[in-house]
Amino acid sequence: MIAPSLGDKQAQLDQIKADMIKQNICPNLAKTATNMVFGDGSPNAEIVFIGEAPGKNEDLTGLPFVGAAGKFLNELLEHIGLRREDVYITSIIKYRPPQNRDPLPEEKAASWPYMQAQLEVINPKLVATLGRHSMNCFLPDLQISKVHGEFQKVTLPSVLKPGTTVEFAILPLFHPAAAIYNRGLRQTLMDDFSGIPGALKQITK
Repeated sequence: MIAPSLGDKQAQLDQIKADMIKQNICPNLAKTATNMVFGDGSPNAEIVFIGEAPGKNEDLTGLPFVGAAGKFLNELLEHIGLRREDVYITSIIKYRPPQNRDPLPEEKAASWPYMQAQLEVINPKLVATLGRHSMNCFLPDLQISKVHGEFQKVTLPSVLKPGTTVEFAILPLFHPAAAIYNRGLRQTLMDDFSGIPGALKQITK
């Protein structure tokens, strides 16, 4: 399905993006989108943040989390002493769904192998999912209201090295967009983010 690339991590990520375009993943979304929003940040990041899908501002710029939710995400990163360039930010779906509707199951399924390939290349210590759509790709049976801020371990079949498995440390978080107008969720997100630095010191790769 997806062949491992040679070269450094950025070159491998560029190849995965090129493969998505070549395979015409989610053609209906690609047809209505302005840009593919593949991801942004350091390919050597210890943390990867994964949202559900691009919105209007992301579609226009080709960059993830640049609207109001992105500004709050920047604040949350600053809260724990990080900047955007220190982490990697992406989403399960790489094209904006029309009218910002929820991603469809078949769109998530088509995009998932490429999302996992990104993670296998970056090999982060921690994967922070933003919102229920992102979380449920890793943890389909859990509710974000019950497990947010609680670290989970997930083992998956590798997409780059068939016949082997990969393990990810997952931190489910509420989506920053949900917290913009909800002061309670805003504080919850800040509290959940506060646990990240300590957790990174304990996670071994």
